[in-house]
Amino acid sequence: MKILHVVPTFYPATYWGGPIWSTRAICDGIAALENTELRVLTSDAAGPKISDRVVPPVLPYPVHYARRIAGHCISPGLLARLPGGIQWADVVHVTGTYNMPTLPSFVLARAMGKPVVWSPRGALQATEDWPDAPHQWIKHGFEHIANALRPRDAVLHVTAPQEARQSVRRLGAIARAIIPNAVDVPAAIPHRAASQEKCRLMFLSRLHPKKGLEILIDAVAHLPPEFTLDIYGAGDAAYTKMLQLRAALSNGRIRLHGHVDGAEKAAAFARADLFVLPSHSENFGIVVAEALGHGVPVLTTQATPWQDLNRRGCGRCIDLSRTDLAAEIAALAAGDLAEMGARGRRWVRRDFSTAAMVDAFADLYGDLAGRGFREVLA
Repeated sequence: MKILHVVPTFYPATYWGGPIWSTRAICDGIAALENTELRVLTSDAAGPKISDRVVPPVLPYPVHYARRIAGHCISPGLLARLPGGIQWADVVHVTGTYNMPTLPSFVLARAMGKPVVWSPRGALQATEDWPDAPHQWIKHGFEHIANALRPRDAVLHVTAPQEARQSVRRLGAIARAIIPNAVDVPAAIPHRAASQEKCRLMFLSRLHPKKGLEILIDAVAHLPPEFTLDIYGAGDAAYTKMLQLRAALSNGRIRLHGHVDGAEKAAAFARADLFVLPSHSENFGIVVAEALGHGVPVLTTQATPWQDLNRRGCGRCIDLSRTDLAAEIAALAAGDLAEMGARGRRWVRRDFSTAAMVDAFADLYGDLAGRGFREVLA
């Protein structure tokens, strides 16, 4: 079985957030299966500047990083390789929505009779959830065009039932497969050093208005001085500068650390008492699973698919429009955060394994390659 992944950006371009990690995890797992070949077509975009280019790593499958010349991922080289790549493949997996490779991939796959898996990665959901999402009319137009051009038997990959419902409302009748993202839970987590602070809050994600950071910064200002906030991530320069100016007024209680990966990310989780993601829209929110996997309880919003946090006793999932975020943070901090984190770690280890995700995609690809598909509504 031959699988082609067409993605606007790919590992190690982790500036672009969680989808980079989850897409690589899919590719790593599928490429390791017997009787399976996998290739990736992507751009070399490592960040917002044209000069931000990835250094291609050594991976156990071929990845072509075509040169970006403009925008997020505009790349004539990527377009030039699409026809041959799609002709080679048994199944084409297209990641993304409002970017250059999507429409040409749909047109070519439809013309060549190739089945397509489409992973919007929350893009359709964001314009549904968030009234202030930028360029809404342009995005709606793009969705209509993409929906018209996609192969009729395309399968929409979503990561949670909530994303499935919202995406189908935007696209109409389309087969869908619900396959959650996975995280690698560390076998052991570093010991947390004793802190003189009452509660060390942590935010880690792309710095973007969709993530609700301004609301979190306002909440910290209304909390006692024992509460501090560490912000990790990168984003638009102007928006980041605004956040830095607001942090400068906090008397050192709010700190921006920039982008972190690997050991630095693990160390950041080890220093945190409570992870807060006040997002206006998330299709999955892989960083929530990462925080829980590192034993850190989570406070997030109902615009994410993490409503089970309340039932499982490892955090809270709140209606941001009707809730005082500062009061929720204070209430959680008054509980046993260490025990909440331990419960969350057990949950993620059991239900969000990489092996389960890879098995689900292998079944989906196999069904499509054999021209059969049973809709997954788990």
